[in-house]
Amino acid sequence: MPVGVAQTLAERVRPYLLPEAGLFASDTTAARLLGVPLPADLEDEARLHLSSRSATAPRRKHVVGHSRVLRADEVTWLNGIPLTSPAKTWLDLAAVFGLEDLVVAGDFLVCTHAERGFGKAGPPLVSLEELAAYLSRARRVPGLSMARKALPLLRVGADSPQETRLRLMLQAAPQLPPFRVDYPVSQDDHSFPRWVDLACPEFRTCVEYEGAHHLTPARQVADKGRDTFMLDCGWNQVKIYARDMELGAEWVVPQVEAALRRGGWQAPS
Repeated sequence: MPVGVAQTLAERVRPYLLPEAGLFASDTTAARLLGVPLPADLEDEARLHLSSRSATAPRRKHVVGHSRVLRADEVTWLNGIPLTSPAKTWLDLAAVFGLEDLVVAGDFLVCTHAERGFGKAGPPLVSLEELAAYLSRARRVPGLSMARKALPLLRVGADSPQETRLRLMLQAAPQLPPFRVDYPVSQDDHSFPRWVDLACPEFRTCVEYEGAHHLTPARQVADKGRDTFMLDCGWNQVKIYARDMELGAEWVVPQVEAALRRGGWQAPS
């Protein structure tokens, strides 16, 4: 979410959340404050989702009120704004999201890059282990079944919603071998690696999602160096663009299959 949008949302929600009001942001409003990628129709949602620990849900103009019984660790603070914790927010989203959108949101929350010197450094908003432990304690909560279905599909290291959607697309193709996320490729044990979005090391094949930021002149130069490096390492590289994703698995999967075959893979009969 652009910084300006996040600031505007914070400014809108802050007057409702004075300490004496006892309210906190929740649901998609909490998700937007955390920067979680949401379906397009919710990114600029006009209504605010606010919750109360009392039996009476808040009633305000332009507000969707909720009454919640929460533990202390299910509410946190962000820039002076009380809101549901990342784990609780994700569970609340599970009550209204489909599986793919929920995995996209979950990948964002658990994302971190411990080794490489770029990307989302530092701790995740919630670790995969913490999220799993949180769900194991939850009982009879809306969305719990969907959240538990989505949890095994989360991966640490996905940098964008489209990377997650691409991974899920490949996972859904039963004939394909598994791909690893954010995988380091190097020419030998001593050279500096290049991290690829999705990799099948067994068949030296990687799949990269090329978002709009790859179209800048500086990024194109960097990508040219990456492409040469991958070729020198003997890897087959597949670049997937937004239009490829629009055309769907019927268009994307054969491209990946062709690269895998060049690496020695044979489709199961």
